[in-house]
Amino acid sequence: MSTANLHQIPDPRNVQDILDLHKKIQSFKKGEIDAERFKHFRLTRGVYGQRQQGVHMFRTKLPMGKLTSRQLVALANISEKYATGNLHLTTRQNIQFHYVKLDDATAIWQEMALVDLNAREACGNTVRNITASANAGIDSYEPFDISPYAEALYEHFLRNPISQEMGRKIKIAFSSSDFDTAYTYFHDFGYIPKIQDGKRGFKIVIGGGLGAQTFVAQTAFEFIEEDQFLSFTEAAIRVFDRMGEREKRHKARLKFLVKDIGLEEFLRLVDIEKTAVAKDSIPVNHEAWKEAEAPTVDTDWATTQVNEPEFSRWKTANVFAQKQAGFYGVNLKVQLGNIDAETARQFAAVAKTYAADDIRITVNQGFLLRHVRPEALAPLYLALKKLGLAEVGFGSITDITACPGTDTCNLGVTNSTGLATKLDEIIAAEYPDLLLEKDIQIKISGCMNSCGQHMAAQIGFHGSSIKVGGKVAPAMQVVLGGGIEPNGKTYIGDKVIKLPTKRIPDAVRLLVNDFLSTKKSGQTFNEYYYDHEKSYFYDLLKPLAETSSLSDEDYKDWGNVEAEYVQAIGVGECAGAAMDVIATILNDAGTKLADADHYFHEQNWQGAIYNAYASLVVSAKALLLAEDVRCNTHQKIIEDFQKEFVDKGLILTTTDFVGLATAINKNQPTEDFATDYLAIAKAFHNEAYDMRAAQLIEAKVDKAVIADFYRA
Repeated sequence: MSTANLHQIPDPRNVQDILDLHKKIQSFKKGEIDAERFKHFRLTRGVYGQRQQGVHMFRTKLPMGKLTSRQLVALANISEKYATGNLHLTTRQNIQFHYVKLDDATAIWQEMALVDLNAREACGNTVRNITASANAGIDSYEPFDISPYAEALYEHFLRNPISQEMGRKIKIAFSSSDFDTAYTYFHDFGYIPKIQDGKRGFKIVIGGGLGAQTFVAQTAFEFIEEDQFLSFTEAAIRVFDRMGEREKRHKARLKFLVKDIGLEEFLRLVDIEKTAVAKDSIPVNHEAWKEAEAPTVDTDWATTQVNEPEFSRWKTANVFAQKQAGFYGVNLKVQLGNIDAETARQFAAVAKTYAADDIRITVNQGFLLRHVRPEALAPLYLALKKLGLAEVGFGSITDITACPGTDTCNLGVTNSTGLATKLDEIIAAEYPDLLLEKDIQIKISGCMNSCGQHMAAQIGFHGSSIKVGGKVAPAMQVVLGGGIEPNGKTYIGDKVIKLPTKRIPDAVRLLVNDFLSTKKSGQTFNEYYYDHEKSYFYDLLKPLAETSSLSDEDYKDWGNVEAEYVQAIGVGECAGAAMDVIATILNDAGTKLADADHYFHEQNWQGAIYNAYASLVVSAKALLLAEDVRCNTHQKIIEDFQKEFVDKGLILTTTDFVGLATAINKNQPTEDFATDYLAIAKAFHNEAYDMRAAQLIEAKVDKAVIADFYRA
């Protein structure tokens, strides 16, 4: 690894991350770290396994999808140098690179850090990227700009020790207004700005989620003051960390915990946990947040000649007035969220010339430019047209969202991108008038996990398969009635019917034609859908499900013109079987103590206390697993250890392990408490280590433990 430019990196935390990543990669290659532990580490640094062996997907972390032109150029250069030359915009407002070699991950981090970007906690069981309405700050309906609050929450959890090894990931979104353009309703935590009695605050919703089991987020608070939302979120994540499922990965999201114990009980536990948070009131200096300014008017702009009908249609479809009088936001449709490096570089120059230097990635895999002057619209349109980025239809039925599917993802069942491309062609050719309509959106996921957010679309599809005799045909589950209505009402879609994937274009034709011919005046697609029973649409599409007439083409997936479909589902990087050795788990507990010492010397009492707590739990877990006692939550480890070891007099460090472990949420994070707690955790770990050593003398060999999907 070259260290020549490390001194140029503005954030020293990034330098340490780069050095740590390089060290861990080298240790893994030497066999000093097992694959499971290395996987956990690299995921929290944005390096994700790919369907293709020997290469990785690298994901950036871009809060609110916010980029400067300089940063976009840097990412384009990185993709060209270390990946495929393509930048993939995601529904989480990130950028992904594919086919990245592991040895290049450190170099990517270095080049990103030079422009103040990072990939910390972009993957893994962490607080993921903070998403937000792309039009935050310029939204005519917003009570205030949520951007500084989203940025503050991002910074609060970035590298925060309490959220590095949770049972599962946490996804958070901020909407700019009640219209919920950030889809807060299917997030673990959602924040909607409110003003009450002249004070700023948020409506907070929690426990939402898509995937195989969908949940609409429940309202935790109709209003919480602005200085309280950070402390609430930390306390809630602490509860999830301790109480959340860890063994059954499909049940390990926050939505299941809230459902199982109930919202009222969850909030009661959060209230108790607030004691452990360093500050009850954490104000956000929103006045320090500065919007990027529009460039000054160029006199040549006024002489720009455009095709007026085309220009007018583009403005109608893709341009909107900001809340700032005299300025416009400009949306850009980016097909499949893919933009090549050279186009990205040229687009960055165009954006800086005609708009504020603040490019936002949208949740539907596009771009938004802000603070565009009316005089700049015509030259901007021409410049975008040259780059192929002035296509009409942003946010319409033809602006199809699709995850990479079987192109690169281990979990992909069928191809998303080929189908999306075909549907885009059909709709543009056969339904051109719908390019200006925003109330029908199509979203496609390659599997049920909903990376393409298919459950939040008026027309959605997720990858599946159909067995016909001894053969398997690629298929799509049709989902209808999801998404956000123009009035802000939100819906989760219904699973209606499974169809061979090659018949999905005909399914879309049937649905659109029926909608256009039978809807009532002024009805949106969802109003039309909910006017009928689900069986109406099942009957409408059922002829396409008939399998006796499948042709050879029906057994080939989109994008594969030759070979028959073979279902090949790998293991996703967010879940996998793990083999542990008890001694290794105890060493993990020792690592937690070393981390606690580090935070203590940095006078980060909260970090020291949390890692001491984690060491207690992991040490207890090791001894429990040695006795074949299964562990699925931190809370169960704590309770079972009390019963199996402390109550039986097998441990001497404490007579009340439950009280010891839960002392973290009964004491303020002070230096005195951190000192005492760390000392007790070290004594407990030493006793656990000695106990295991004595067991090994008798057993002669350490014990392997198979833990399905569980990582403490």
